[in-house]
Amino acid sequence: MTDAFATRAVHAGTPPDPITGAIAPTISPSVNHVYDPESGGFSANDVSDMTAKPFVYARWTNPTVRMLEQRVADLEEGETALASASGMAALATLFLGNLRAGDHLIVSDVCYPGVRELASQLLPGLGIEVSAVNLSQPEALRDALRPETRLVHAETPCNPILRLTDLHVVAEITHEAGALLSVDSTLATPVATRPLAHGADVVMHSATKYLNGHGDAMGGVLIGAADIIEPLRATWGVRLGATLDPRAAALILRGIDTLVPRVETASRNTLSVAEILEASGVVERVIYPGLASHPQYDLAMRQMDLGGAVLSFRTRDVIEDARRLYRNLRLVRYAVSLGHQHANLCLLKTDDLMSSTYHLPQTEEEEYRIWAGNGVLRLSVGLEDPDDIAQDILSALEP
Repeated sequence: MTDAFATRAVHAGTPPDPITGAIAPTISPSVNHVYDPESGGFSANDVSDMTAKPFVYARWTNPTVRMLEQRVADLEEGETALASASGMAALATLFLGNLRAGDHLIVSDVCYPGVRELASQLLPGLGIEVSAVNLSQPEALRDALRPETRLVHAETPCNPILRLTDLHVVAEITHEAGALLSVDSTLATPVATRPLAHGADVVMHSATKYLNGHGDAMGGVLIGAADIIEPLRATWGVRLGATLDPRAAALILRGIDTLVPRVETASRNTLSVAEILEASGVVERVIYPGLASHPQYDLAMRQMDLGGAVLSFRTRDVIEDARRLYRNLRLVRYAVSLGHQHANLCLLKTDDLMSSTYHLPQTEEEEYRIWAGNGVLRLSVGLEDPDDIAQDILSALEP
């Protein structure tokens, strides 16, 4: 098969069904599968034999879910992948599978709030030390590393201010310390950035977002080398029970069929919307990696093939303007998620994030506010005409 990325996005991991010839992935809802008793039993002390067998029990492995894992692993240029019921379940598997009491985790100080709260509010109760670090500053990472550091977790672009992490640099620093680097690449998607090629050890996606692309299925996935992923599958992947339903896997596979044209179109649209909003005089600041005004534009051009399909913007009275948008938007949906075929927008208030999730020290909070002010309106751009999206926002902002 050709090595072209767009071709692999359509075909990888999903050959025609060998019995029926069906081209669409077969949904296998069966919980149980017949297996040969001569192959041996299952050890209560070693669950690796459960997941190593072809298919036995759906919580361990499932044919439809395996198709999804193989396709996403191919797109991220990894050896294998582990799918789970949500992105949060994937990160919980990664953290719990690699960290023990006395270990140290470094997590991006600004990232998806659920991940930050899991790391900073729950893991310390298990005896795991956690440091939140601005990973856009390599020296801050160096200063935070300890002999006990086992994992560094980055998110790029980070949600919601779209700050970038230089993956080559962070990977070098992390590996020099003997730790693993994981990267949440949900906003970039494999169409824009493939972190394993930049030195990361594990890539995570909330498949609920761009991989599915239609807002009708939840899922998460970890991708990396087999010696990292397979032990996770055989232990926490089995025992957490956060199994991805095969019907959701099929919907995500359906979404990946159009991943490349969707993300390419949405990224072009996002750049157009960003340029219109930036020139409008109504918006105080637009943050988008594909804009020359982004502070890390040069890094974006080196590390990302596209700017992505999310932008954030500020207005002079962002809280009141969020109310105005909610009341007046006709096309764009005021909704919290992203990565769908239609445009969604929501307000992320700085005070709320600081008090509930980030708890940044004063200096770091001041740096965050340089980007976000009192809050940002995060816009996930869809497949609509970009002029229509921009004009809907600007019209809704009129007094």
